[in-house]
Amino acid sequence: MTESDLRTHATEIHEQFSDQLEIDVDDVVERLDTLVNDYQVPISEARRSVVNTYLDEAGMDRDQLGSGDGGGNEQVNVADVDAPEEWVDVRATVVELWEPRADAVAQVGLLGDETGTIKFTKWSKSDLPSLEEGKSYALRNVVTDEYQGRFSVKLNRTTTIEELDEEIEVGDDSVEAEGALVDIQSGSGLIKRCPEDDCTRVLQNGRCSEHGEVEGEFDLRIKGVLDDGEEVTEVIFDEEATEELTGIALEEAKEMAMDALDTTVVADEMRQKILGRYYRVRGPTFGRYLLADEQERLTGAVDADEILIKARSI
Repeated sequence: MTESDLRTHATEIHEQFSDQLEIDVDDVVERLDTLVNDYQVPISEARRSVVNTYLDEAGMDRDQLGSGDGGGNEQVNVADVDAPEEWVDVRATVVELWEPRADAVAQVGLLGDETGTIKFTKWSKSDLPSLEEGKSYALRNVVTDEYQGRFSVKLNRTTTIEELDEEIEVGDDSVEAEGALVDIQSGSGLIKRCPEDDCTRVLQNGRCSEHGEVEGEFDLRIKGVLDDGEEVTEVIFDEEATEELTGIALEEAKEMAMDALDTTVVADEMRQKILGRYYRVRGPTFGRYLLADEQERLTGAVDADEILIKARSI
């Protein structure tokens, strides 16, 4: 990445902390340059890392961090959210509300506009008014986030909420693929993720690429390959989808690994249950992956080894 591009990102970060820290734009550029050009870290991850560093120095929580541009955020469609740590404005309808799983979360659910849907989280300490299912709102100064390949937006104490008189139509950004599940890739089964706030990286040998050696949190995931005979689709199944697909829940997977003293037995068991069977999968895309929101078992079975050889030759 060129120095000009890095300086643009560095200036945005500098503006976010200009009232809290005495930092120089050149220092921010140097930090980003080291991560992006020396260590080949994607710019979105590099920004997250640098912002986290300055948050620690300032003793701030993430939801205290403003957009740094005086309220001039870009208004975006939900389908255009494609990077974490960006401050944006959205106009959307509350499609669905879910029961929060943590006291720190006041509301969680789906927002939607003409381009599709996106998850939102509203923190309890933000002290914002409640959103109502089916109503449309203008949400200003929300921050984007990413978890398991899926983007979301977070409402914090700097967010403003305005109910709209108009009804915003909600579109569908999902795609569908079907075929034989011919491969379960490395990184599937019982995995561990970094427990640090706003970090969900999968650990490699007990280490997070940003936070170093940590005590990870267990999760389930399948990175699979569907082949319909003409086209290959790579699919990610999250914990919920993996349990539905395999019948193996997280606690059972942990017990299996503990009994065998080896986490790889979980992926091996999953392969035996689902490899070579036909599935129809539906969900949004992220990069080269389809992220499974819905899956359906179809009739039929195949020789997975034979089709995998074919798939890898495409």
